[in-house]
Amino acid sequence: MVNKFIERDNCKIVVPENFNFAYDVADELAKTRPEGRALVWCNDLGEEKHFTYEQMKYYSDKTANYLTSLGIKKGDAVMLILKRRYEFWFCILALHKIGAIAVPATHLLTPSDLIYRNNAASIKAVIAVAEDEVMAHIDDAQDESPTLQIKIAVGSEVNDGWLNFDVGMEKASPDFKRPVGDMATVNSDISLLYFTSGTTGQPKMVQHNFTYPLGHILTAKYWQNVRKDGLHLTVADTGWAKAVWGKLYGQWICECAVFVYDFEHFDPHEMLEVISAHNITSFCAPPTIYRFLIKEDLTKYDLSSLEYCVVAGEPLNPEVYTQFYKATGLKLMEGYGQTELTVTLATF
Repeated sequence: MVNKFIERDNCKIVVPENFNFAYDVADELAKTRPEGRALVWCNDLGEEKHFTYEQMKYYSDKTANYLTSLGIKKGDAVMLILKRRYEFWFCILALHKIGAIAVPATHLLTPSDLIYRNNAASIKAVIAVAEDEVMAHIDDAQDESPTLQIKIAVGSEVNDGWLNFDVGMEKASPDFKRPVGDMATVNSDISLLYFTSGTTGQPKMVQHNFTYPLGHILTAKYWQNVRKDGLHLTVADTGWAKAVWGKLYGQWICECAVFVYDFEHFDPHEMLEVISAHNITSFCAPPTIYRFLIKEDLTKYDLSSLEYCVVAGEPLNPEVYTQFYKATGLKLMEGYGQTELTVTLATF
């Protein structure tokens, strides 16, 4: 897949006309590699799910039909507060297919945070985890969020005033046709919006158009060194831009499966167990994670599947680098970027 979009000799990204990641990468893989491994998800409760590319098309099409039945259309802003739940992937692909704007956000937002974001981005709908505190904060923000019309909860227990994502998606048709004419997306349309902290004042909006995923060829192929049929784990909540750096765009363009470990509280022992049990081939995490990992006795874990490890988000302590290298034989490759960017400076 990656060769379709990049010329290796001069590292030029080839940008197709009216590129849409959901159709031109995810759905294309569903055609060419229907049984290929796309997403492996597990949580700290012992639950586990595997999704093929064909299944990702199936569920994202159903989600797209469900959302359009609620009146969500091209250009509408939809906030996603889904932590590390696998439904995030159904939703973001569905929003790309519709041409709506996905606005990933953290579950830590307070009502005042939500009010500011809802009004700044004209949020029409929120799809959130069905957790009492998260739903309560969104409810508390609604009266001062005039554009917010739809609240959808992912999970079995749904509060009054909320729609049940699981029920609605399950009833929806699995056939969603790529829009044409005015409802079709073009490269300059906005597909993704994040709020990022500024040096002063309120968080600033960062918008990306539909060509943005192609920039992550560099992130995944040349920095993270993901490979076809590998299994890549980036430690990031879906509310942050790092999630699409390491859990979606570049990885699938390279035909590498994405691994998601859904945990409430970080435990280095459990993280190492997961890496070992699932044969992770490439791994990305901030230095703090590696600092905790090297405090464990790494000889107790089979990390032989790891081929490449990268680090970003904060300065890397040389001692962390040295200890991890001694224990695994892997050199941590640093990378730098921002919410506004893809990988910008990196050790390749």
